[in-house]
Amino acid sequence: MNCCLSSTYLGPISYYSKLYGADTVSMEQWEHYVKQTYRNRCVIAAAGGPLALTIPTESNGGKKCLMRDVRISDHGNWRHLHWNALESAYRQSPFFEYYADDFRPFYEKKIDFLLDFNEELRHLVCSLIGFTPKVKLTDEYLHDVPEGMIDLRNCICPKQDFRHDSTFVAHPYYQVFSARYGFLPNLSIADLLFNMGPESLLVLRDSVSF
Repeated sequence: MNCCLSSTYLGPISYYSKLYGADTVSMEQWEHYVKQTYRNRCVIAAAGGPLALTIPTESNGGKKCLMRDVRISDHGNWRHLHWNALESAYRQSPFFEYYADDFRPFYEKKIDFLLDFNEELRHLVCSLIGFTPKVKLTDEYLHDVPEGMIDLRNCICPKQDFRHDSTFVAHPYYQVFSARYGFLPNLSIADLLFNMGPESLLVLRDSVSF
């Protein structure tokens, strides 16, 4: 399977299952940026339940902006808040301490563009899990995806129920707060990695249904 995806900030497990299962991935960088999506938002399991972490972006005066041109804003000290949220949510997880030094620099250094930030994080996550997807940034906007490619650019988003995705199965795994909330499916890939470590690869394998 070949697919076209949008960039995400520590995207959900369904997103990474596509990266794992696809033969090749075209990462769309020429689409118009859409707010309130996984492009700048992830959802983790905090002590109070699911928690959305959103990267603020610079205003473009109401004008449409290409994903590749979206700049990250320094508003609200978000790097400090996101790292504190991750640390608070996962410090008791089996693998947070093991991976913390890999993730912390992303919340200490400044990366100007959202696409660059997302892609560097994606590279890190995939390397830690142990697979290398064949990903290529698009050279132009794909108005019509080529034959044999599945267009998933707008299929994985917070407003859509992941259970409608026939190519994804939410495979249960250990979570820190499962005794309090039960299993919370399709959270950020960070939740899977911090809880399952190297076994994240097995969970992704069992989550693919195509």
